[in-house]
Amino acid sequence: MRKRIEPKSIEVVAAVIRNKKKFLIAKRGSSQSFPSKWEFPGGKVEKGESFQDALIREIKEELSVEVNVFEKISSENVKENNMIINIHYFYAEIHSGLIDLTEHADFRWINKSDFNSFDFIIGDERILPLIF
Repeated sequence: MRKRIEPKSIEVVAAVIRNKKKFLIAKRGSSQSFPSKWEFPGGKVEKGESFQDALIREIKEELSVEVNVFEKISSENVKENNMIINIHYFYAEIHSGLIDLTEHADFRWINKSDFNSFDFIIGDERILPLIF
């Protein structure tokens, strides 16, 4: 009898960063999974870390800016290979610093009406209708 292998699960956070009516999106680098896809920046939650603290840390690491994290928008579960990625999306805004990319290839400030013009990674694509 073969033992069924349960997929590994990880927690990830993503920031929907707003500035007035524009939203920040970032293009994944060539060395990342799903290269050249657009996403809301964020990353893995470390053990013992709250979602908000993880998001503040990840945005500082990836974009070199400090953010305030606001309400949760939604969560999405994405299966990749034998892993389930639980992505938690939050609204955020930059309160200090200038964007300096450390992992992404590019970034843009776009209007909600421009969402369909970009090739978003799957989880992010699913939450676009929820963003206001």
